[in-house]
Amino acid sequence: MLDYARLEAIVRQAGQLAMAHWPGHGHAPAMWDKSPDNPVSEADLAVDAFLKRELGGLLPSAGWLSEETADHPDRLDRSLCWVVDPIDGTRDFLRGRTGWCVSVALVSAGRALIGLLDAPARDELWSATAGRGAARNGAPLHASTRTRLPGARVPADTLPKIDQDLTMVDKPNSIALRIAMVAADEADLLATLRWGYEWDIAAACLIAREAGAAVSDAFGVPFDFNKRDPRAFGLLVTAPAIHTAAVDRLAERAARLA
Repeated sequence: MLDYARLEAIVRQAGQLAMAHWPGHGHAPAMWDKSPDNPVSEADLAVDAFLKRELGGLLPSAGWLSEETADHPDRLDRSLCWVVDPIDGTRDFLRGRTGWCVSVALVSAGRALIGLLDAPARDELWSATAGRGAARNGAPLHASTRTRLPGARVPADTLPKIDQDLTMVDKPNSIALRIAMVAADEADLLATLRWGYEWDIAAACLIAREAGAAVSDAFGVPFDFNKRDPRAFGLLVTAPAIHTAAVDRLAERAARLA
């Protein structure tokens, strides 16, 4: 049986390890680009190595899928798999901003069973267990109940002309924290129209879903996790009553870009 208290402690320790490198506390971690406009730092690698060791010790039978570890197909043969982003929101992390977190999900048969986000620069621990609800710092989360798409709060820096009827709210760099904003009724809608990876969203999508939000890809299709190709096109996390309207609004753009 999984020791949940130990899991939470490991994720919190990972957050503190990241804080030990965080420029917001005056540190200057070494950084470089893995590919054009795709930064990584020594903090990402340190947290990844820590989580791989500790989570592997906690649940040796589980596979491993992480942004900062070379993928190995043996994860596909495991009944359980850890899906991890050691620092989601690396740009905010490197700029000394608070919009980043450690993201850890445990997945079985394509579905997330447990999701944890530790955002230590914000003093926030987000958590969810399938069928048992979601919480932030122990307080239960209840997603937005908005019923109309116009006026919906969206974490964004800018909006295209077609979406000017929406309302912009603060946008952390971490996609996981933006998803969590819908879970916490701090946003009504989060949408992306690009290819992304499971490790960015697995934990946060469970948190949002357990809080009552609707969660899908850009076409309205539910996610499967621990796939051979760990990518998906687009992300849509909304108040349940506006999900269909959001899918309809994005349909033409999604079909063109996918």
